[in-house]
Amino acid sequence: MVDNALRTPVRPAVRLLLGRSLLVLGGLVTLIALVLLAACRRDDAMIEERLGKATAEVVSVSFQRAVVRFASDDGAVHSPEQGVLYPEGLEPGQLVRIEYDTGNPEVARVAGRTAVLALLPVGTFLLGVWAVLLPLVWWLRRRP
Repeated sequence: MVDNALRTPVRPAVRLLLGRSLLVLGGLVTLIALVLLAACRRDDAMIEERLGKATAEVVSVSFQRAVVRFASDDGAVHSPEQGVLYPEGLEPGQLVRIEYDTGNPEVARVAGRTAVLALLPVGTFLLGVWAVLLPLVWWLRRRP
């Protein structure tokens, strides 16, 4: 049989380690979200630097992306593999104005939409993550 005096110091140490691990996890999730926002802003800057405009047909829409097909100013037809940025509300067959990087037509967005649209979902997600993690860490540290 194990003596309770030997087990007592282990539990606070485990709770402390678990609490710190949760904070590190939250920090990593926050860092990834910030990198995502920075990538959105970088893509917008690339488009604005060498702005091309076109009308695109929405080929398909899924949860993660909307595939479009458009002709660039040089007449070449493009369909970005990763889809168009900020695709909310698009439907297959729809014609939509897009803006794209003339140096890299794979980077395209729906006209008038920018990285500002990513702030709300990313911010809400981070708020939810921390709303769960902080009380949990507090509970682990306060528990006798």
